[in-house]
Amino acid sequence: MKPLLQFILLVLAVALASCSSNSFKIDGNISNHDGAPVRVIFQGDSGVVDEQVNLDKKGHFSFKGASAQPVIVCLLDRSNKLLTMVVATNGDHLKLKGDAATAMSVKVKGNRLNEDWQLFRNEHAAFYTDPNPSRLNAAIEKYVREHPEDMLSTVLLVADYGDYSNRDKVGKMLNSIDIKMRPQSLTQALPASITRRTKQPVPRLTTLTLIKHGGKFEEIKLTDRITLLSLWANPQPDRKSFATKLRDIQESPEHKVSIIDILAESDTLRWHQTIADENWPHYWAPGGPLEQGIQLLGVNTMPWFAVTDSTGLVIYSGPSLEDAAKKADEATGPKP
Repeated sequence: MKPLLQFILLVLAVALASCSSNSFKIDGNISNHDGAPVRVIFQGDSGVVDEQVNLDKKGHFSFKGASAQPVIVCLLDRSNKLLTMVVATNGDHLKLKGDAATAMSVKVKGNRLNEDWQLFRNEHAAFYTDPNPSRLNAAIEKYVREHPEDMLSTVLLVADYGDYSNRDKVGKMLNSIDIKMRPQSLTQALPASITRRTKQPVPRLTTLTLIKHGGKFEEIKLTDRITLLSLWANPQPDRKSFATKLRDIQESPEHKVSIIDILAESDTLRWHQTIADENWPHYWAPGGPLEQGIQLLGVNTMPWFAVTDSTGLVIYSGPSLEDAAKKADEATGPKP
């Protein structure tokens, strides 16, 4: 090869490397897709990114994002059904290929972590579709015990683990992972993580844009009255008990509190059946705790409750319905 040509190729390679180090790229090929945009959600360097990415006629799409640390990127279809999740960081070039009709079976190439995650999902496919999450939780606990120096242990706890009822247990599992393999960019999204920030500015939520049950996206105003947000995910063993308490709050003759019920997960399979006998507004947040607006609430377990006053100020955000009801009762003023 001629020296001049060698020099030009070297300069080009350096330039390309410098560009990729400031961003990551995802190229996808989704078959059996209706051509509607793919929704991409992740917590990037500049905050929560929630974008629509167009596909061409053959189902190809390309997306560029930026995150200096590894983050979980969620890709959803037009109906906000989860297509797949990947881990990305600046410098990555990930290639996705799959069928829109078979969610979470999209093949991912580009780095070892995503390929190992896909291998784990394939080996435990029956656990992922089991309505009882105990087998999947046990498999993840076993993997974390046996692979403390693997970042996949952190990813599994963040994205796939389903038992956050015991904070100490989850915290011990997290802390058993090598510190270099549990970057804050991943652990800050971990439900029930003991490493979450405890001091945050009190947020103000004036609106939320969510999908209403049986309908389309709707902007919800949170500034008309006291509002209690109830966030949950399946399975919810105590759903009937929570529903009874929510109904009592809604029907209280002394104080008027608006109830907004939010399914905060990607799977809507059992949603319609679960809420069949409930007569308050139901909405769906397909992005879960990372949904725009909801991420301000610091959700770290399910169920989760938040109360906003008539200005949208969040006056309570936590796992206790009793505490939320008490705060809502206080905010409505003295009883007549």
